[in-house]
Amino acid sequence: MCGIIAYIGKPDKTLHVLIEGLKRLEYRGYDSAGIAVLGSSGVRIVKSEGKLLNLLSRLEGVSLSGSSGLGHTRWATHGVPSERNAHPHVSGKTVVVHNGIIENYQELKDELKRKGYHFNSDTDTEVIAHLIEDFSLKGFSLEESVRKAFKLLEGTYAVAVISEREPDKVVGIRKFLPLILAIGDGEVFLASDIPAVLPFTRNVVLLEDGDIAILEKNRFRITDSEGREVKRDIFPIDWDPITVEKGGYKHFMLKEIHEQPQAVLDTIRGRVFLEEGRVFFKGVEDSWVADVNRIVAIGCGTSYHACLVGRYMIEKLSRIPVDVDLASEFRYREPVVDEKTLVIAVSQSGETADTSYALLEAKRRGAKTLAITNVFGSKIARESDVVIYTHAGPEIGVASTKSFTTQLVVFYLLSLFLGISRNRLTDAYSLQLIKDILALPQLLQHVLRLDSEISVLAGEFYKYKNFIYLGRGLNYPIALEGALKLKEVSYIHAEGYAAGEMKHGPIALIDEKMPVVVVAPQDELLYRKLVGNIQEVKTRKGRVILLTSKGSVNEFYGWVDRFVEIPKTPYLLSPLISVVPLQLLAYYIASYRGTDIDQPRNLAKVVTVE
Repeated sequence: MCGIIAYIGKPDKTLHVLIEGLKRLEYRGYDSAGIAVLGSSGVRIVKSEGKLLNLLSRLEGVSLSGSSGLGHTRWATHGVPSERNAHPHVSGKTVVVHNGIIENYQELKDELKRKGYHFNSDTDTEVIAHLIEDFSLKGFSLEESVRKAFKLLEGTYAVAVISEREPDKVVGIRKFLPLILAIGDGEVFLASDIPAVLPFTRNVVLLEDGDIAILEKNRFRITDSEGREVKRDIFPIDWDPITVEKGGYKHFMLKEIHEQPQAVLDTIRGRVFLEEGRVFFKGVEDSWVADVNRIVAIGCGTSYHACLVGRYMIEKLSRIPVDVDLASEFRYREPVVDEKTLVIAVSQSGETADTSYALLEAKRRGAKTLAITNVFGSKIARESDVVIYTHAGPEIGVASTKSFTTQLVVFYLLSLFLGISRNRLTDAYSLQLIKDILALPQLLQHVLRLDSEISVLAGEFYKYKNFIYLGRGLNYPIALEGALKLKEVSYIHAEGYAAGEMKHGPIALIDEKMPVVVVAPQDELLYRKLVGNIQEVKTRKGRVILLTSKGSVNEFYGWVDRFVEIPKTPYLLSPLISVVPLQLLAYYIASYRGTDIDQPRNLAKVVTVE
């Protein structure tokens, strides 16, 4: 959602830090942007609707200098996208940027109006600025004004504040939504995410819910909501800043698709022991899962699709029954879980609001909890009993690619761990499964050689307005994910279906204007079933793009319009190979259509509101 960057330090560096930080937060999704710089002559604010380029054009020829400042990218919740609704917002000498939703803003707004405060925007954020200003006018310090104001607010938020009354301070507060603190040489930062500060420092403090951070040039303090100082550890971040650059690729999405072999290798590294035939996860002991008799996997969007694949893997290797739920549905249906239920929460960012709330509901009902996430110290990671990090590295493109494949790798390894722990697998089978996953990075390198071929294929199909994706078994969720990727980045309507369900509705849509992408890597049973589905599509003049294993195409001549051949892969790993050509197809169709691939309209990388 919204992105926040705040800085206090060197006057000649403030504007540069704010702009570079906002550039690295663009992936979060936004519709407007703004900055505020506090110097000797007061606060200067520049805002614009639309992309960051619009803000940069406004800043051309403008001289801004000051030792502190705020930057913000807004994703509209209250009030339409516009310059007047863009952040920062001001009340008197108080300047605020905010990510989140203030649930009781209307009653607070009415009360502030009765006090004589005037509102210049339609946002809930302006309430925060007026409240802090109101307490400041009563003689309270900036820190105390922030503390008192936030005791009146209901909702979820991350906020950064500066004031002309105390130009040597920046104050930040976090409630549920992400906010990190970073320490440089004579400078301190606040940001919504780590990539924003990577060009300047790698020393990061992960703020916790209720923390209030008080920043000065050479130091910082963190207190709780009552003003008691709390200690938070400083963590060195080992990400290379180059990982948040495009590195010669036209878009982050394409770069991240091609990073998948390395990302998968990083996910496997240190967790698989071939000689011993075992899998190791820190914090996951045999005794901890010994009494688990049911697993519930929850996620949203792409992470939900990873859960669907994970169900097949876990049930196949461990024989533990698995339910999969959309996180946004799980928490509202009085889920039946107990102390023998393991709830697995999957989120790339670890900050997804629906997933976090669902996780807390599972904990409240006594379930064991495990998080699969990419972001160290994220909310979901801290709330879970155990966390397994995917180690995918920064993913900047809004459409998830390498985070999905690394989530699948974690599910595969977890399934193997559970199968071994429960003596469901022979030593020989376990050893073969480990050998298979160790060969995966090389198979991914091989499938990425299809890049130019799929670019040509996209050039043939990018003008179609609707697509259907079909898959069976493990690759049914891959059909869902392929359709989602196409929708996200190309704005083409696409739907994924279990191929066996085609007769129950989707077949009515098939005609010469409907391309059908069939995901059919060869396996013992379901492959033959898909042959029948393809014949049904062609009988109704649909155009078929078949994704299948090498050596299988001869069986389909006359029935298929276009083939994409992928390497033969062990069945349990086939989703990791099948999904890559679908990611590339979505990318190149979007490229031909000229959409904003890394920042698709109306989407955000981190969905921190319900």
